[in-house]
Amino acid sequence: MGKLLLDKKGRERMALDKDMIIPEHVALILDGNGRWAKKRGLPRTLGHKEGCVTVEKTVEIAARMGIRYLTVYGFSTENWKRSAEEVGALMQLFRYYMVRLLKIASANNVRVKMIGHFQKMMGKKSRFDRDIIDGINRLESETQDNTGLTFVIAVNYGGRDEIRRAAAGLARDCALGKADPDQVDEALFASYLDTAGMPDPDLLIRTSG
Repeated sequence: MGKLLLDKKGRERMALDKDMIIPEHVALILDGNGRWAKKRGLPRTLGHKEGCVTVEKTVEIAARMGIRYLTVYGFSTENWKRSAEEVGALMQLFRYYMVRLLKIASANNVRVKMIGHFQKMMGKKSRFDRDIIDGINRLESETQDNTGLTFVIAVNYGGRDEIRRAAAGLARDCALGKADPDQVDEALFASYLDTAGMPDPDLLIRTSG
């Protein structure tokens, strides 16, 4: 196990055992926050809030450990099927969390990358309010030069939806002559995915509340 030490500036750093193998990419599927709250007689929204606190701690620890990529699947395409009240509460929490995340990223040299279907595409209006889109863009732009952990947040994300969007993008480029259908291979298709340029996860963890 690793131990937390203080560097010359008083910041915590993790000293790891020499034989410990650090995964390059860890992915977390956030599940069970509502169940966690229900077991304790608390509102589901409080469970989501506690989940965000845990994510904050995880980002800081992952950065100290030297993990290169941490992906959190925070809001899926299926989450829109929840009650309007719960979705609204999640959006408010997301607004609050983006402000905190910017501070955490700056303090820990973390680069933030968002994946998922959150931008306006093909004339269709985004399901997110303008201020949330602006917050996402700010997170990415203000942390893009950080060189430590890349913290990937999947927002309005679904695996099938990502494949659909990638296939549509590739099909458009083929129709425009920008890509040759006969030359399509795994590497070319992967370049159209949200995760283009990122290594596949070495470790996938699904929380259960």
